[in-house]
Amino acid sequence: MSISKAVSNTSTQNSIEKRLQIKRLVEATKIVTSTAGRDVVKGLTQNPKSLPAYYFYDDRGSELFEEICELPEYYLTRTERIILQQYASEIAEITGSCELVELGSGSSTKTRILLDAYQQLGYPLRYLPIDVSAGMLENSARQLLADYPALQVYALAGTYEMALAQLPTTDLPTRMIGFIGSSLGNLNAQECDVFFSQITSALQVGEYFLLGIDLHKSKEILEPAYNDSQGVTAAFNINMLEHLNRRFEGNFDRTQFEHWSFYNEVEHQIEMHLRSVRSQTVQLKALNLTVNFDQGETILTEISRKFDLDTIQQQLQTKGLVPIHTWTDSNQWFGLLLCQMQA
Repeated sequence: MSISKAVSNTSTQNSIEKRLQIKRLVEATKIVTSTAGRDVVKGLTQNPKSLPAYYFYDDRGSELFEEICELPEYYLTRTERIILQQYASEIAEITGSCELVELGSGSSTKTRILLDAYQQLGYPLRYLPIDVSAGMLENSARQLLADYPALQVYALAGTYEMALAQLPTTDLPTRMIGFIGSSLGNLNAQECDVFFSQITSALQVGEYFLLGIDLHKSKEILEPAYNDSQGVTAAFNINMLEHLNRRFEGNFDRTQFEHWSFYNEVEHQIEMHLRSVRSQTVQLKALNLTVNFDQGETILTEISRKFDLDTIQQQLQTKGLVPIHTWTDSNQWFGLLLCQMQA
């Protein structure tokens, strides 16, 4: 490597370090006593059994989810990306100079579309990604900083609830919290109501909330998206057991559980389960927990609710989050809503 190139690389790295802050809201040594740990005990001792979807997202789980997003059967990411590409400039024009906060940021791929739109209008770029996977969070932040020399990143590693309660004051005229990628569907009706209240508490009057939702459609479209031919979704589901083993000194045998996913037409939601292939006993020593499974018994690991656009807009309004613009794709498969916090 030439001296000039080495100096350039050093200068770039120094610039990234100056523009990057990462705050870890949960220390690994405290995870056993966290609410999430208690949720595992509660979920595995109730009937039927369930686990928080939070546990999908260790570093490996985050990588697998990024793979899922590019699968041919998984229309959600592709459709939302098309909407953003078409309307990101309009979003930037509506909000003006705006700090971007993203819940469940992952690789921040779609966020680049928004950053490009704000950059093209000459606005300063400040981004607050929030994700439970600290490794994914740091890697994606560094890639963004290398590609956007004017970008400032303040990353928060933790749950949505914790991060929303600890958002720093913004120096820009306004702020927009983004919850894209249809992740709202992972919350049941009660959790959804609580989540909207948390968003309301985190925003000032006049600030914005950008929400992506998957809309009602036939199970012939929905079920293949969660049962892909390459088995990536199955690997993502089963990886949760490895995560639990590592975090809580567990002895789940991943070969003794199988992925099971289907569309519940009554509840309008995809349900994803881990099904025990035989009778077995599992221990999580760090939680002082022993769990018995019958053959065929399942753990509900995720729901993915599908929404009606008019109904969700009414629900948002009851929380003071007034939809000021909605966008959909040509198939009406996916919705993107821009809301503004009202007094």
